[in-house]
Amino acid sequence: MGAFTARMNIALGDFSLDVALDLPGRGVTALFGHSGSGKTTILRAIAGLQPFDGTLVVDGEPWQQGRRVLPVHRRPLGYVFQEASLFPHLSVRENLLFGHNRIAKKARRLTLQQVTEWLGLEPLLQRGPQGLSGGERQRVAIGRALLTSPRLLLMDEPLSALDEQSKREILPYLERLHDDYLPIPVLYVSHSLSEVARLADQMVWLKGGRVVDSGPVQAMLTKMELALCHGEEAAAVLDTVVAGHDEKYHLTALDCRFGRLWVRSLPRRLGEGVRVRIPARDVSLSLEEETQSSILNIWRAEVVEIAAAEPGQVLVKLCCPGRMGEQPLLARITSKSHDRLGLHVGLQLYARIKSVGLLE
Repeated sequence: MGAFTARMNIALGDFSLDVALDLPGRGVTALFGHSGSGKTTILRAIAGLQPFDGTLVVDGEPWQQGRRVLPVHRRPLGYVFQEASLFPHLSVRENLLFGHNRIAKKARRLTLQQVTEWLGLEPLLQRGPQGLSGGERQRVAIGRALLTSPRLLLMDEPLSALDEQSKREILPYLERLHDDYLPIPVLYVSHSLSEVARLADQMVWLKGGRVVDSGPVQAMLTKMELALCHGEEAAAVLDTVVAGHDEKYHLTALDCRFGRLWVRSLPRRLGEGVRVRIPARDVSLSLEEETQSSILNIWRAEVVEIAAAEPGQVLVKLCCPGRMGEQPLLARITSKSHDRLGLHVGLQLYARIKSVGLLE
């Protein structure tokens, strides 16, 4: 699957959008930003619903170049909105097949059986939309979009209209699609850092119709020059692999760039990937290893950057020694602790991980 590129200029009253996007041909790219930053406008422009000046190329095919614009109905994309908007007079099965039956047979790359298995929809096929929960309705909407065999999937805050229980219900399905089934680019609009941390590979941060920065999600969440890592929710995201299980103590061992990470027991296979979130406030620093402690996760680390946080606190960016920039870690400590430890860039020390959030 080829890459996705776009150059867009849009003027809408007092708002203007001027963005350039160069994204991978596979994986989830989160368009992140506050309301009014231009996230949904970008999706509408890609779908052909919002005119713009510029270019749009998907998998090597120009969807817009100057005055040449591919009509909406000829763009092979799926669009999932905030509200599921299912057809109330059709069953779940009929809703799923609505778009599928309207594309040429030779263009169909997915089957009803595949999609219903991926999204856990088999028990719902004969039911009507009125009897579905919010999470079930949104899973059907995602399935309907996938069954059009899109080359690009657009998702506009698909969880924002759901309650917390429904979000917890649907997130594992989105992860499963991302990890195992979707060899296409997905543009996922969100203003939730927790969703971005859990689902995205790449992140584009938008503000006032402009791209502030973009890159791999692990790097973006720990960039000191961005406001993202300076709030109370500042955290690093690490991709780990299941390395073993300790049945006696009900623990699972995860391996990552920094080394071994012990977490509560997980029903995961050896070698299976697990994404974890480590809050900056739950990382303390020490010049000595201090193994006589209740803390199990203590890593050797190197200071790569230090920045002032709120009054009396500093933010310290860490990497595994010798591996600059690879899935960095953040620690939020007091200014007094910073001075007592004599922290400086290049110093090697120990990071003590007090808690780990499993993004599952």
